Amino acid sequence: DKVKGYFAEAGAETMVISGVEPDPHFATVMRGANEMKEFGPDLIVALGGGSAMDAAKTMWIYYEHPELTKLSDVFPPNAFPKLRGKAHFCCIPSTSGTASEVSRSVVITDENGVKQGLGNMEMMPDIAICDPEVTMSMPAKITAETGMDALTHALEALASNRANYLSDILASQAAQDIMETLPTAYENGNDIKARETMVQASMVAGIAFTNVSLGIVHSMAHTIGGIFHVSHGLADAIILPYIIRYNEQNETAKEVYAKFAKRIGAENLHEAVEALNEKLNIPKCFKEIIPDEEKYMAKLDEMAPLAKADGCTKTNPVIPEIDEFKELFIKVYRGE
Repeated sequence: DKVKGYFAEAGAETMVISGVEPDPHFATVMRGANEMKEFGPDLIVALGGGSAMDAAKTMWIYYEHPELTKLSDVFPPNAFPKLRGKAHFCCIPSTSGTASEVSRSVVITDENGVKQGLGNMEMMPDIAICDPEVTMSMPAKITAETGMDALTHALEALASNRANYLSDILASQAAQDIMETLPTAYENGNDIKARETMVQASMVAGIAFTNVSLGIVHSMAHTIGGIFHVSHGLADAIILPYIIRYNEQNETAKEVYAKFAKRIGAENLHEAVEALNEKLNIPKCFKEIIPDEEKYMAKLDEMAPLAKADGCTKTNPVIPEIDEFKELFIKVYRGE
């Protein structure tokens, strides 16, 4: 209502597309694109969490290019379509997590129910409005899970094999601010100062990973999320400490983690992340939220190749083989 009010004051005509589900499906994207075609907007505003922003970005593509009909139409080897022929794009995040407002990426569930990641600078929003007031409506559980998504962005950017001077400055400050502030935002959602720090740290972590990409926490979270419908931030939060430990076999990553742990006054980083998860009431392993172990183990042969093929895998400091991915999926399930 606040956003509609501002547009009404400015004399702009608006229409609202609602009903975007978590892990937005391509069918939702096409429904939204068709509604856009009828209305003909010259500005698209995505108001909401990562799912709303990702869905809106993708609707924008199919609104601008009605000749495209399938999700695969925008994947290589096809050329990515030019945007801004009809509309510009604005994001107003309601969660401090995905940083879709400053990223070139979207995650959409395809026609077969598989989560697909897509990135192109064409999809970088023209405007991002990071207003902490908008995030105050977030319940504690969503605050915790999206906040851990933002922390994962920062820590994966820090250890990325593309990390550089600029991304390190952004990622380390964002990670420190999130670790210090997230418990406060979780315990008291009306603390505007904590909400402001979180919305800014999330955005800065987003700028860091847009430059250097992510790692296998995301590859595995995309996979588990797609198959077992675990929310993305929660999956990241559970997986993160296990992968910090796994990545320490790489000397550079080990050094990066040790340096950051020292900065936040911790003995080691995976224990600091585990302690943070505990404060946020996040489960230690997937067994706590996916009770059917047999079903989970039966999916290992499907999950490992999906995670290996995920775009985030290639910038992880250690690139696991299929069997290693299986072992990691078992570890994060059983809490080993």
